[in-house]
Amino acid sequence: MKEAVNYIEIGYDSLNKTGEELCGDKVEVFRSEERSIIVLADGLGSGVKANILATLTSKIAITMLKKGAHLEEVIDTLAHTLPVCKVRKIAYSTLTIIEIDKDLNCKIFESENPPYFFLRKGKVFEPEKEEMEIKGKRILMTKIKLQEDDIIYAVSDGAIHAGVGKTLNFGWEWKHVQRYIERKWDMNALFLSRRLLEACDELYEHEPGDDTTIVAMRVRKPIHVLLFTGPPLDPEYDKVLVDKFMNQHGRKVVCGGTAANIVARELNREIETTLDYEDMELPPTAKIQGIDLVTEGVLTLKKTIQLIRGYRLRQVSVEDLGKDGASQLFNVLVSGGTHIEFWLGKAMNSAHQNPGFPAELSIKMNVVKELEEELMKIGRKVIIRYVSEVSHEKI
Repeated sequence: MKEAVNYIEIGYDSLNKTGEELCGDKVEVFRSEERSIIVLADGLGSGVKANILATLTSKIAITMLKKGAHLEEVIDTLAHTLPVCKVRKIAYSTLTIIEIDKDLNCKIFESENPPYFFLRKGKVFEPEKEEMEIKGKRILMTKIKLQEDDIIYAVSDGAIHAGVGKTLNFGWEWKHVQRYIERKWDMNALFLSRRLLEACDELYEHEPGDDTTIVAMRVRKPIHVLLFTGPPLDPEYDKVLVDKFMNQHGRKVVCGGTAANIVARELNREIETTLDYEDMELPPTAKIQGIDLVTEGVLTLKKTIQLIRGYRLRQVSVEDLGKDGASQLFNVLVSGGTHIEFWLGKAMNSAHQNPGFPAELSIKMNVVKELEEELMKIGRKVIIRYVSEVSHEKI
């Protein structure tokens, strides 16, 4: 996997206002090799109406921006599509846009959303903002060159109002959020957004009085993880595969007994096994010198999918994780990885499926594809490489 200079990691999460099935905030993200764009829209009110307004705003903005439109064109289109509320005399949807190019030049546009939070070396500071007016709208614009480990939070007003009338008289004000996010910042963007959102939920006593959305963006070095599962169709090429696998940059994970035996044999190293069952539903992990994690195959991969999906849906927290293989794999892929590369062999395990079935119907292949989908939903870059029996293939 080619090493990148930096990676824009993005995490976001929302709470619905109590009693509402739909969130009135909407986040859209666009990524390419040249730039990353994040749009946070907050629709007026809550429920279905707010959701439609926020969705329209964010979809229009992200679609135009990724096609190269200037901000003036975006604001003009939104002004004609979503007119000002005649009763309240305010916009139907507020907006924050963050645009970062491959050289880490960053532009931030704010239109009536709460101010963003910018952390550098773990401390909040406020970059200079230029005020402008576009089509009658007051826009604040920031231009700044980002550095490694810079963090930007964009929030909807539900975050600033958290706890109002309940745990706090005037809500969780900007200065309170600042002190909170400075306390613990050395984690990935997904965890940063979830941590702040859970704090808001606590202040609301788990009954949010407003839709609340947190977007966290962090500049970090890419962390590569290579996961080998499923042996090659032809054992003749086991050595070539293992040599190439070990020479790649990144953390190494092996899932499955056959794959582990191949790696240990070709490296002439022992597999250290244990009978400690951290989870009685999962086989225990093992150790091979030079490999970061060795687990059982299909059962562990399926349980890892459940953990990632549960975390994404706020049904599982990091505190719920144990020391079993699936929990350890969760930590490697979610906590410690940005770029995930699966090395998937097409040889079948007869214990998992009818060996007469086509390779595409392999249970392990389907499980890996499902895991790929879950990882992509939480912002990981994922590649699946099918291990070839052709020795000269460039992997």
